[in-house]
Amino acid sequence: MARQPRKRKSIILRLTLLAFAVYTIISMSQMEMELVESHKKLTDLQNQTTQQKLKNQELLQLLENGSEKDFIERAARDRLGYVYADEQVYTDMSGMAGS
Repeated sequence: MARQPRKRKSIILRLTLLAFAVYTIISMSQMEMELVESHKKLTDLQNQTTQQKLKNQELLQLLENGSEKDFIERAARDRLGYVYADEQVYTDMSGMAGS
């Protein structure tokens, strides 16, 4: 009868180790997914920062190189879509613009 308590302890120990291993694997998987998501967010924020810096640079150049009238006209065209009454504007819908 001395073998049964050892066998039970052995089974309990094995089950405990198995549960710990499963928990560890699940935890590591969740951490990996969080890491990938955080990396994606970081990349998106870096891209937004770069785009904003380019916009800021463009605005500074407009302020330095053009008159206030030129700046206002360009802002009205780019941001608000304004055009002159006798002007025709064509939009490239092919998706190849800038290539």
